[in-house]
Order: sequence, then C-alpha cells, then structure tokens
Amino acid sequence: MQQQISVITLGVEDLARSRRFYAEGFGWRPAFENGEIIFYQMNGLVLGTWLRTALAADTGREVLPSGSFTLAHNVPAAEDVQPLIDRLVAVGGRMLRAADAPPHGGMRGYAADPDGHAWEIAWNPAWAIDERGLVTFGL
Repeated sequence: MQQQISVITLGVEDLARSRRFYAEGFGWRPAFENGEIIFYQMNGLVLGTWLRTALAADTGREVLPSGSFTLAHNVPAAEDVQPLIDRLVAVGGRMLRAADAPPHGGMRGYAADPDGHAWEIAWNPAWAIDERGLVTFGL
C-alpha cells in the first residue's frame, strides 16, 4: 500500500474566521469553498476546514475539540519561525510557545488557529524543503 495521506480535515466553528487565519496568516489560497468547507491544495495533500456541525453530520459522531494532535509547517530558515507565528497571532491565532531552539536542534514555536488546532512552526537544518515546498525527512 502506498504510504500517503490524501486529506486532513479540521472541524471549525466559524468558517470566515478560519479562512482569515489560513489565507491571511499562512498566505494560502483556497482551491474550493462553499458555505460549509474550504479546501486548500497543499504540496501533495489537501487541507480542509469544515464546519464542526457538518463534519459531525458527515461522520455520524460528535466532533471533539482539538488538542490531541499537532500539525506542522516547516520554514526555510530559523529567522522565519517567530515572524510567521506573530503573523498567525495577528489574524486571530493564539501564541502557544514563542520560537526557541529545542535540545535536538533547529528552531520551533507553536500557535493555535482560532479553533485551537495547534501548529508547530519549525525550521530543521536537516530537513530539506524543495522549490515545490516538499519536505524531505532527514537526520
């Protein structure tokens, strides 16, 4: 079986508020949107932000609040980490941890989107990011 993830869907309370965070904070352009969901074409997968009520109806179960996982966005340089966190906070995100150097090296910090989904903003000197934004795992 191919090792891949096709779509990650996050349940959100307010689609416009979520759109502002992702479109203005990260600078991502929606590939599709309607009154319930917005899809962002990423580098090899799709990120969806879907109204929690609609997501609950589609899955047939209650959609729980976020917090049991973290998403990550790698940047090309250590000095890019804190400015991106600051921009995300300016458009409705919440600072979880300011940028600092973890014991294993690199630079990282955390911000949450308006619905509490945690994003690690990171630079890892061993992980290459190509011109398409694809990250290659490295040690």
